[in-house]
Amino acid sequence: MSQMHGWSAREAGKPLVLEQFDLGPLGAEEVEVAVDYCGICHSDLSMINNEWGMARFPFVPGHEVIGRVTALGEYAKGLTVGQRVGIGWTASSCMHCHQCLSGHQNLCPESIATIGGGHQGGFADKVRSHWAWAIPLPEGIHLASAGPLLCGGITVLKPFLAYRISPNARVGVVGIGGLGHMAVKFARAWGCEVTAFTSNPSKADEARSFGAHHVVSSRDADAIKAIAGSLDLLLVTVNVPLDWNALLGTLAPLGRMHVVGAVLEPIPVPVFTLMMGEREVSSSPTGSPIDIATLLDFATRHDIRPQVEMFPMDRVNEALGHLAEGKARYRIVLEAKAS
Repeated sequence: MSQMHGWSAREAGKPLVLEQFDLGPLGAEEVEVAVDYCGICHSDLSMINNEWGMARFPFVPGHEVIGRVTALGEYAKGLTVGQRVGIGWTASSCMHCHQCLSGHQNLCPESIATIGGGHQGGFADKVRSHWAWAIPLPEGIHLASAGPLLCGGITVLKPFLAYRISPNARVGVVGIGGLGHMAVKFARAWGCEVTAFTSNPSKADEARSFGAHHVVSSRDADAIKAIAGSLDLLLVTVNVPLDWNALLGTLAPLGRMHVVGAVLEPIPVPVFTLMMGEREVSSSPTGSPIDIATLLDFATRHDIRPQVEMFPMDRVNEALGHLAEGKARYRIVLEAKAS
């Protein structure tokens, strides 16, 4: 048996409380990881508030875990005790379905999320996952800021991997926030010409510092119209309704609008805008273990770090409030050892 101490959401919208959980025997294919750092994602906030109607209370949030392997199940493979690993949104998948066997484990119908579905997450002293979802960290990665790469980072890099975006592509990023600032950094390191869209004029210089070649106001219809037909990929990282027709108009022929922000309202798609230019609209969640490993290697090679604010784990409710008020610049990371 293993006792876990974690900050638990007891009911929707309420402050987290420190509780003890009995994790039971370690599964044969599981690993147990001592948490050093855990990022806070807006998805944690959405799950705590049960905005998506899928949270099972009580649960411990946190799915951007950086830590050290402390125990291995009998059939866990490829890891050693003491090894540094990361655990993201997915804690396990069946490993025998079509999706798992074809390298799309993140789409497994039997996958278990690290938080909110009966599994306890990383706002804690320890966390468990299937061995394949405990991703070894490359040498040289910046540990304190690496957590957000495991969710937000792979979310914005996934379309580059899935759709073979070329290094000379023209890429637009809508929203310079927790996801968007990483998207700009990755697109620039990928070799692309990057246009950042933001509704906040104060973020223009910051967007350029992240690697944007151009900055366009997402509230300026004339500015958006001026770049019509120019973008090969438009990555939407916000979760609010937008002028979708205008944004689709920025796509070049064969261009793609890819949505990674959790927009809750239906997106109207004018078919002729797509049809006449063979444009596409798509979306994706996070990524497979190999996608995440590729991301971590790429981020380490190019020294791509999310911009983070650090809080000690025991100030988690303060950190969540900071995020809820829109004050985070641009990701928040909890440090387990701080007091």
